[in-house]
Amino acid sequence: MVFRIGKELSFPRPELGDDNGLLAVGGDLSIDRLLFAYSYGIFPWYPFRDETIEWWCPMRRFVIFPSEIHISHSMRSLMNKQRYRISFNEAFSQVLDGCAEEREREEGAWLGPQMKEAYSRLHEQGFAASVEVWEGDALVGGLYGVTLGSVFYGESMFSRMPSASKLALIHLARTLQTCGGELIDCQFETPHLRTMGGRYISYAEYMRIVNPQYRCNEQLEE
Repeated sequence: MVFRIGKELSFPRPELGDDNGLLAVGGDLSIDRLLFAYSYGIFPWYPFRDETIEWWCPMRRFVIFPSEIHISHSMRSLMNKQRYRISFNEAFSQVLDGCAEEREREEGAWLGPQMKEAYSRLHEQGFAASVEVWEGDALVGGLYGVTLGSVFYGESMFSRMPSASKLALIHLARTLQTCGGELIDCQFETPHLRTMGGRYISYAEYMRIVNPQYRCNEQLEE
């Protein structure tokens, strides 16, 4: 079942969504709604060039535990060459632009002005972060996502050079390990993320990390 939501700051129980994880449509991208949604593993998604916001919450969660990040031999060799520099939050808006370009080439995904503005506001408030990969002064890859508690909710990544987004993900995982981060939420499975250590866990296991107080018997309301 897919619900339509309005201005009220609430969501149906995620368990009531359809089999693919689509829970609701409508609402807005206010900071309060986004933070509330992410605290239950609910995230927005725009169908390609559509103005309707979709809210997704898959019951099988594709995640990476930072300690399980897989670094292949070729990636270790690339890292040892120190060809690229990695930074955090040096160029958030440029990373958004890079991810938008990447999504332009994908079917079914749209990172338009509304999404950019919403995540820029989250970044200004300290709830969204970016990882950048540089070759000299050129931004060649990166990723961004939402940071709440011990979880990094990955939103998008891009590469302008081979393996640049993999480098960003590896450095994100290593940084999370050092600062107590427990989980990278990948949202959807991709072959790229599976090779990096991504795997499925249940929504119950996911919520024990994300929001341990959650009980699956009530409508979600702030």
